Amino acid sequence: MDSLPGSTDQIQVDELEIFARVGVTDNERAKPQRLTLTITVWPREPFANLNDDITKATNYSALCVTARDFVSERSDCLIETLASQLAGEMLRTFAITKVRLELRKFVLPDAKHVAVIVTRTARD
Repeated sequence: MDSLPGSTDQIQVDELEIFARVGVTDNERAKPQRLTLTITVWPREPFANLNDDITKATNYSALCVTARDFVSERSDCLIETLASQLAGEMLRTFAITKVRLELRKFVLPDAKHVAVIVTRTARD
């Protein structure tokens, strides 16, 4: 089967728990804090072309390892910066055409969470 033009096949990892040093104040960045990350990627290869061959598939376990490793090595003031930089890393590392990240931080006492959402597309 040939590649499917305009394929919208996606892989999504919901609410991966990660720990990152992120926050405006030095005190907030002093120790890693719990965040959750939802990752959605659009693989270059449509699912119909995989022929049940794992070597052709996007490794979603590797997506999670890459995300955890990437954030653990950083210290950012803004979750916006962290999400944007992580999206770029995903595009460089994996055979994907697009990535959407929702990064949640649990810092406001009267809110369930604060979230930033970034969507980035690979440049061919």
